[in-house]
Amino acid sequence: MTPAELEAALRAVGAARYHDKHAFHRLLHAGELSRGQVQAWALNRYVYQAHIPIKDAALVARCPDRDLRRAWRSRLADHDGDDKREGGIARWLRMTAALGLDEAEVTSMRAALPGTLFAVEAYVRFVSERTLLEAVASSLTELFAPKIIAERVEGMLANYDFVDKEALAYFTPRLTEAPQDSAFALDYCQRHADTPEKQRQVIGALEFKCGVLWSMLDALQAAYVAPGVIPPGAFVPAP
Repeated sequence: MTPAELEAALRAVGAARYHDKHAFHRLLHAGELSRGQVQAWALNRYVYQAHIPIKDAALVARCPDRDLRRAWRSRLADHDGDDKREGGIARWLRMTAALGLDEAEVTSMRAALPGTLFAVEAYVRFVSERTLLEAVASSLTELFAPKIIAERVEGMLANYDFVDKEALAYFTPRLTEAPQDSAFALDYCQRHADTPEKQRQVIGALEFKCGVLWSMLDALQAAYVAPGVIPPGAFVPAP
């Protein structure tokens, strides 16, 4: 495939598999979840947010390409923060606090669903163990992030009286960070996926990452919507 054809193939993966198509997300954006269900989503999604810099650090640690390491380091600051700015993890915790969740409970991750924990661990392992090209390609779900972020913020502000713009402050920087990060990763994949096999690996990595995000929502749907069976030890919303 040409670089343009590879990009089209990757965007087709997102059109078919990105988690904005999941029933749980549609309920979330449409205002059809209870406060407790939204709390469950935020608590479980924290596990993913907290591991993003861990998987990025794993990628940097095994990368022999200085230019790639230098470019990728910005992702660590985006999520962990630094002396000059608050990171995404801190902003996510502001949202969970606004939803009435205890920070220690959220950050301990003890009340997260087993499906969430397994999916996030699988993602970190993928980035740590597969080829560097596949590790970079797995981040390409960010190609589709701005659309879902805009829908999420608009839908939640319109439909839930227990959230406000301050509670959703995590998402504002991501509207610029995600396009920048995905543009870099896409260009890297287009330049380095120079054989049919490598192009298949890139597409497969994006399919895998879409599966990670989808399976996290499957776990939420099963535990908190239908059939509504909450695993032992997992977060139980207040009645």
